Amino acid sequence: MSTDGFTTCLWFDGRAEEAANFYVSLFKNSELGKTVRATEAGPGPAGSVVTVDFVANGQRFVGLNGGPQFKFTEAISFTIDCADQTEVDFYSNALVEGGGEQGPCGWVKDKFGLSWQVVPTRLIEMISDPDQRKAGRATAAMLKMHKLDLAALEKAYAGE
Repeated sequence: MSTDGFTTCLWFDGRAEEAANFYVSLFKNSELGKTVRATEAGPGPAGSVVTVDFVANGQRFVGLNGGPQFKFTEAISFTIDCADQTEVDFYSNALVEGGGEQGPCGWVKDKFGLSWQVVPTRLIEMISDPDQRKAGRATAAMLKMHKLDLAALEKAYAGE
């Protein structure tokens, strides 16, 4: 893994390795990197995972087993740009599986508490259309949805 650029550090309560394995299995262009384990000096029990480096969808992360002091909130989320409904369904379902939850407007909280926005790229085109009526209809439809339904968004956008 390169040392250039930015690395996002994600704070977990003992589940950093599990999370890294999950994200690497979910996204293309992903790989596990170095795992740092505690020594007899700590922190934590000797041999336990302290950090795990990984790349998910080409972006670098480090998972840190920092303890229960901090939790993820929706103030930080990752957007997954989806080409079509098949991708929306795949990522939404995979992130909800095992204890996650589907939220409004395409937001999903995974089993680790991390928030994701699962968004068809076509939606961005619709809601940014210079025709405010079309954009407004697409936005109003999106605001009523949980998992985004691209066909329904297209119909609303078209005024059907």
